[in-house]
Amino acid sequence: MKTTRRQILPLVAATTCLGTPAIGYAQTYPARPVRIIAPFSPGGAVDAVARKVAQKLTEQIGQQFFVENKTGATGTIGMAEVARAAPDGLTLLAIDTTYSMVPHVFHRLPWDHANGFAPITDSARGRTVLVVRDGLPIRTFSEFVDYARRNPEKLTFGSAGVGSVLHFYAEGLMMEAGIRCFHVPYRGAGDAMIAMLAGQIDFAVAPTAATIEHVRGGKMRALAVTGDSRSPFVPEVPTFAEVGQPQFSPMYWTGLAAPAGTPAAVTTRLRQEVLRSFEAEDMKDFLAAQVAEKGGLTPEDLTRLIRTETDHWGHVAAQARIERQ
Repeated sequence: MKTTRRQILPLVAATTCLGTPAIGYAQTYPARPVRIIAPFSPGGAVDAVARKVAQKLTEQIGQQFFVENKTGATGTIGMAEVARAAPDGLTLLAIDTTYSMVPHVFHRLPWDHANGFAPITDSARGRTVLVVRDGLPIRTFSEFVDYARRNPEKLTFGSAGVGSVLHFYAEGLMMEAGIRCFHVPYRGAGDAMIAMLAGQIDFAVAPTAATIEHVRGGKMRALAVTGDSRSPFVPEVPTFAEVGQPQFSPMYWTGLAAPAGTPAAVTTRLRQEVLRSFEAEDMKDFLAAQVAEKGGLTPEDLTRLIRTETDHWGHVAAQARIERQ
């Protein structure tokens, strides 16, 4: 059936009217303070980056952005609260790598993992490093693998608990290297680092930021780091590709997400403001202190990253037989 100009004009007008509220809201956003929920305890990478981003957004936009910690259940308590929030951009989630792991830790999540959020951008990215305690007579990655293969489950590694980032990282490395080691879970990543310093565990696979001071101080030894090239923070440490494990390449990231249905104009503006913050000298100094690189992925690219990582860590969880709670 042929469509006439008279039929088209009302449709155009209706479409324009439907789009107006979202555009108008974005122009006045935010009219009230914005809450960023960090689903982990204060002091960690997610909390630290979220607070710095909140500070910069407050300065740039002129409305208060503040961080509220909602901890528990591997971050899912805070995640669920944001998923239930109104999609008005006034409640945001400090999202991180953990998000792609939680479906493999719990039988059921109280939100739709694939569609419950509108990713905005990643704020910071960090390398992952294999570190061993100083007293362990292993100085290279090949020595580490050889020892582990000759002594199955004798080497011990620490994590922040079953299903935590450090647990998944170590399981991923063991899967790629064809070795088996013994898992010792702790209440937090900091506790695992303390245990290694005390000689209670042998190694960890952790974000560089959590280990670099101990490595520089000679209390831990770094054997390999992720990335396409060597890290400028630990240039003496070879990449996993250099030591024969190019498939092991997790990068720790943290960023922002909003509840599903948040107007695209709002999430677009928030990403633009995060990108703008990267130009500030204090943000550059902050990222350097965190041993991190700036993010900036588009919402579409961050969505794809989460989907890819979720599939990957699902494979690792199956191979490692990580039981869902």
